[in-house]
Amino acid sequence: MWLFKAVLLTLFISSLFCEDENVVNDPATEKEESDIAEDTPSSESEESSEVKEENGVLVLTTGNFDDVINKHNVILVEFYAPWCGHCKTLAPKYEKAAQRMKNESPPVPFAKVDATVESDLGSRFEVQGYPTLKIFRKGQAYDYDGPREEDGIVNYMKEQSDPNWKPPPEEVITLTKDNFAEVTSREDLMLVEFYTPWCGHCKRLAPEYEKAAKVLKNREQPILLAKVDATQEGELAKQYGVTGYPTLKVFRKGKHSEYKGGRDQTGIISYMEGQVGPSSKLKPTLREVKEFMKQAIDDFVVLGVFSDENDPLYTTYLETNNDLRDDYAFGHTFDGQAKKHFSIKESSIIIIHPSHLTSKYEPKYQIFKDSKGTQADIQNFYEKHSAPLVGHIQSHTEKRFSKRPLVVVYYDVNFDHDYASMTQYWRNKVVEVAHSYPDIQFAVADEESYAEKLKELGLAESGEDVNVGFFDKKGLKYAMDDEFSEDDLKEFIDSCLKGDVKPILKSAPEPKKNDGPVKVVVGNTFDKIVMDESKDVLIEFYAPWCGHCKSLDPIYKKLGQKYKSDKNLVIAKMDATANDAPPEFKVEGFPTIYFAPPGKKTDPIRFDGDRTVEGFSKFLEERAVASFKKGKDEL
Repeated sequence: MWLFKAVLLTLFISSLFCEDENVVNDPATEKEESDIAEDTPSSESEESSEVKEENGVLVLTTGNFDDVINKHNVILVEFYAPWCGHCKTLAPKYEKAAQRMKNESPPVPFAKVDATVESDLGSRFEVQGYPTLKIFRKGQAYDYDGPREEDGIVNYMKEQSDPNWKPPPEEVITLTKDNFAEVTSREDLMLVEFYTPWCGHCKRLAPEYEKAAKVLKNREQPILLAKVDATQEGELAKQYGVTGYPTLKVFRKGKHSEYKGGRDQTGIISYMEGQVGPSSKLKPTLREVKEFMKQAIDDFVVLGVFSDENDPLYTTYLETNNDLRDDYAFGHTFDGQAKKHFSIKESSIIIIHPSHLTSKYEPKYQIFKDSKGTQADIQNFYEKHSAPLVGHIQSHTEKRFSKRPLVVVYYDVNFDHDYASMTQYWRNKVVEVAHSYPDIQFAVADEESYAEKLKELGLAESGEDVNVGFFDKKGLKYAMDDEFSEDDLKEFIDSCLKGDVKPILKSAPEPKKNDGPVKVVVGNTFDKIVMDESKDVLIEFYAPWCGHCKSLDPIYKKLGQKYKSDKNLVIAKMDATANDAPPEFKVEGFPTIYFAPPGKKTDPIRFDGDRTVEGFSKFLEERAVASFKKGKDEL
């Protein structure tokens, strides 16, 4: 009898803990359980499809998402992360709006998805940041671009749920081979996007592009935004050298130039408004020319001196500068006195460097005199003379020093009056060496402003007043460990060119344990793990602060778990902010993912597909060399 009573008591207590439908499981626990056993019994599957509600907001999971979305004409869904401050701020406003919309006619349900737990849903709907809100209309997802406060959300969703609602007409115009030439040759200024319907980046750009188009169309002088479906208009894409998507090009009366602006509404608007008007400012008199020359304080300026507006070189100058108006300061004049000032007789383009950055080994002005010069000729002239013999690297001039090899001398650089003498003392020593190496670029840089660079070179604690770094064409860097002198600088440069100096490699400490599904790579273990010619290696370069990397992390772990038993396939990751990788693995954003199979270690394949377990798996199984051997042999 006592046993029977105990069983009854146990069942009663268990029922008490099962009645509360709003109990939320710990995400970490759920994640562990899903990793241990992906194939669960049908009863567990049914349980995952139940829809819970928290403060008027439906809680969606992978198991119930499609059922809920497809049975509502209109539903608003928030993709959030528990750690996100913006999500926490939105939560009470979102919940209050949800309660109000439940009582509207028609009612509109609100839902939420924890994208750190339901990572597959986040990837499926290309969630790149938090919170991301999407309106689902009969199962089709649309970006929510309304307010983020209670009344605004309610009013916006009332409009969206109106039975008579119709999407506004697109402001972005569609171009085809039939109207492309007519439209682009007609407009003084417009922007054209070449896209493909399947491209994830294109999909993310689309709403931002449309919002920018609406704003720019309503300017006093409208700027049109257009798009070309490259899958339908392949000849147009080929004609304009489109090799990736989306590709954006600025058109002026049919002539195109590169788009260098942002990929969001604000960036597009700002860039295109900056493209209005000629690329060079007129300086009518010699006095204004001299005032313009004074702008060359710590960077150079470009001045065109022409006979009149019909001068062929003037036309080419303006067209060339359209591509470069964000890179250089351009001016021009038709004043004959300017020619006398510069001791020139024909139309010319002149680069004027700051006077304190010139030397006896170079002319005061760099002058382009070819009246029949092409745009390519002028661009090459700019590139060749964009930096003096020994320039000054600062945050706004770094792009002038992209040439390699590059020698940078770090010390207390300050060209203000009180410090200029000592600054020039050391710079002049560099000048005396630099003129003997015409194929190497030289610069000085302030040691305090570039303390991080000195740290990367291992020179932060050198104790020297002057330090030197050498950066070669392969992207490797070297540090001079001798006391600075002209002779030692020459010897160091010669040794670097001969390959007698060991490169500096930034590396985090090697992990003590590295037996997880995703191998951790550091600078010192890169060759051993990634460059192993016996293995296929997929490596993610990430930054610890990157939200996209955090979203990818659970997917990447599942991928590693899936292939953990394959000894010939390595799923790896490396913190690119704390480690150096070979230059072939170029990282320009996070996350960047490369695949390095045997035979292609120095020419790795950039992964740009779907960031899902399925997307990665398909990519790997199509390209792997050392892995999946059994399946290939059977074929």
